[in-house]
Amino acid sequence: MTKSFNVVTIKWGTMYNAEDVNKLYSAILRNTSYQINFYCFTDNAVGLSDGIIALPIPKLNVQPQFIFGNHRKASGLCDDNLAELNGQRVFFFDLDSLIVGNLDEFFDYPVGNRFYAINDWAHRHGKKANQVGQASCYSWVVGTLGYIKEYFEKHPQEVIDTYYTATQQYVSAKVIEKFGKIWFWPDNWFKSFRFHCIPHPLLRFFITPKLPPVKGLKMIAFHGEPGIREALQGVWCLNPQSAKYPHGFKKLYKHVRPTSWIADYWK
Repeated sequence: MTKSFNVVTIKWGTMYNAEDVNKLYSAILRNTSYQINFYCFTDNAVGLSDGIIALPIPKLNVQPQFIFGNHRKASGLCDDNLAELNGQRVFFFDLDSLIVGNLDEFFDYPVGNRFYAINDWAHRHGKKANQVGQASCYSWVVGTLGYIKEYFEKHPQEVIDTYYTATQQYVSAKVIEKFGKIWFWPDNWFKSFRFHCIPHPLLRFFITPKLPPVKGLKMIAFHGEPGIREALQGVWCLNPQSAKYPHGFKKLYKHVRPTSWIADYWK
């Protein structure tokens, strides 16, 4: 009998659209021999491919002013009754995840009730080393993280005051508080487009980003800017209202050449 695994993602507002969900779904199916139950929690299911299980975004019982940034994802998806999957393991992928390799060993990797995440590239040194799970791809057993959602609902002002939009740091701190540590995926499985593909700032006008020649590579994370669609087109940020540092020196190094190899995987 073919193994079955649960994959979840989340989409709200206008930053991502149905195409982003459909391409992630297709990429995961292409890169595993296992049966996939693919859940998209969304406020707009129009245009989603057949086979995607569309469900409402889990409700956060806090005042609207506390629901911004990624709190819907970070706390909301910790719901103990998520899609009636209590007791089952789920694998979360952000919509800015580019699948570039086979995922079978990834799905087979987790042990017991452990929480797995990418070791955040921005915090691998210093006092936060091995303390922050990068939120592009993580996995947990539904029913083990409900306390994270409940704490946010009971203490929203405290969480906002402490972490503001750093939701992956909030979740990581609560996981460590309960389990003593975060279990990280093997480092060669996940790389960052920003940290590992884009060349040095002085070379970005002349050299196209490259796929890292890493054995076993499974995913490129497009966290922050540029996103997948932007890098494919060679634009740092397609939304001028969200682009930071529109003038001055920082505009010079916020540049990316059109990266055509992305289309080989994003389809």
